[in-house]
Amino acid sequence: MREVLQVRFGEIFLKGLNRPTFMRMLVARVRDAVREVEGHVWLSDSRVYVSDVTDMDEAIRRVTKVFGVHSVCRAIEIEKDNFEAICAQAVELLKDHEGSFKVNARRSDKRYFMDSPAINMEMGGYILERLPKLHVEIKNPDVVLSVEIRDMAYLYTHPIMAVGGMPVGSNGKATLLLSGGIDSPVAGWMIAKRGVTMSAVHFNSPPYTSERAKEKVLDLARILSESLCGIRVHVVPFTDIQMQIHEKCHEDYTTIIMRRYMMRIANEIAKKEHAQALVTGESIGQVASQTMHALSCTDEIAEVPVFRPLIGFDKSEIIDIAKKIGTYETSNLPYEDCCTVFTPRHPATKPKMEIILDGESKLDTEALIKAALENTEVIQL
Repeated sequence: MREVLQVRFGEIFLKGLNRPTFMRMLVARVRDAVREVEGHVWLSDSRVYVSDVTDMDEAIRRVTKVFGVHSVCRAIEIEKDNFEAICAQAVELLKDHEGSFKVNARRSDKRYFMDSPAINMEMGGYILERLPKLHVEIKNPDVVLSVEIRDMAYLYTHPIMAVGGMPVGSNGKATLLLSGGIDSPVAGWMIAKRGVTMSAVHFNSPPYTSERAKEKVLDLARILSESLCGIRVHVVPFTDIQMQIHEKCHEDYTTIIMRRYMMRIANEIAKKEHAQALVTGESIGQVASQTMHALSCTDEIAEVPVFRPLIGFDKSEIIDIAKKIGTYETSNLPYEDCCTVFTPRHPATKPKMEIILDGESKLDTEALIKAALENTEVIQL
């Protein structure tokens, strides 16, 4: 008998003949997650198991963040042939509970000498005899004792919901434009949840943005990395480009031109990362650079698809997700962002392409982008 973590998956069940490939990826991601707590991970009978960890609570925290995991159960593993011992362990699990309960048995091993209804009845009666403070309630019990008969017997009471989605690495690569705000970390998390491996690019504008602002972004990347199975962040020096735009372009157009230069640089980094898409945290109408007109001007520069998972979300919905995934408090730290540097008083919300192109014609685009890329700092988290 020992305590194990039983890991369940959801959407992977729909993958048909490709399911083994997704399962191998999920096992690898779970193994990565529990490496620091020395967990042993194996796959058996449509379940992933983790055992022999140095810290079970930390293992649960880590595994519930792994994309592809639907839920986890802190279970007791016991030999299935000794039904008396299984019932005794059930009593041990319920001894501190009061009120109602029910037994929910699942018999994966169809050769087992009792079927699921019989297990429910026999174990329920055994528990009632020894714990008279409990009573059976089928529809809405205070606690459900789950019993799974597989290669071993597994007992647990409180499944813990995880993030769901698909294992990272199962659906290509993308590059996230990561700012220090609330939106972009949420956008990256949502796309990665679909199995996409993520890298990131951050635009840094010293001395107008501080070292603490850069560290804030790296802290956000660290938070994301627990679910993303690591992330490589490209920190791009952007001051010279912003200064040139501020000095030479129409004031109302500086934000949209800046965004276009960000896209140009992100295109090049995506190529280095072999990414098939860019990801941004933009939402229609949230700021001047995110109007339909402005977004179309930005997309005109993109060389790969631009995924905007938050495009129809309002701010409160985005904040709710940020709190859920643990990025909100860090995003809320009051450090500068390069997008707030040289912000025009009246940014163009319906930009005209001829004015954009006229402004960009005054800039040495190739030299500016080359210098920014050559001085980019790459940080693996």
